[in-house]
Amino acid sequence: MTTRLRTAHTADLTPAELRAARTLLDDAFDGGFSDEDWDHGLGGIHVLVHDERGLAAHGSVIQRRVLHRGRSLRVGYVEAVGVRADARRTGLGGRVMAELERIVEGAYPLGALSASEEGAALYAARGWQLWPGRICALGPDGIVRLPEEEGTTYLRPASAGPLDPAHDLVFDWRDGDVL
Repeated sequence: MTTRLRTAHTADLTPAELRAARTLLDDAFDGGFSDEDWDHGLGGIHVLVHDERGLAAHGSVIQRRVLHRGRSLRVGYVEAVGVRADARRTGLGGRVMAELERIVEGAYPLGALSASEEGAALYAARGWQLWPGRICALGPDGIVRLPEEEGTTYLRPASAGPLDPAHDLVFDWRDGDVL
């Protein structure tokens, strides 16, 4: 089966392409992909893989900030990675991730993502490292711990160098992260 990979900023995607991506992600996450999840994947670079049937795989990387040991790091945060059910286990998730990793490594000192249980093995096999420390967000009322993100957050330290798990990662706040 012939596939075509495309990268594009959110601003360069047509409404039909955005609808196709949202539909793919809703299906890939069995209805567990919320409006906030969708919003988190917008405003950055999308990787789309098309085959003869249409959109087969998607992922995006957006910019976030994380505070760690007195530093504010720009983070290429991977979001909205999904593969159409009939195209799974064919390498398309790996193709999407390879392109997202190229973007992260070329543009950000650090890459990060929050893995679903199903996606964790893919990320670990690709060299993403599970963060063993605390995860927090800088919310409207200050720093809030996000224990549900602990054990699911993976990092790809590009030029940032090693981080110290004895110190929290404090991500910027966004809707849906802090209740």
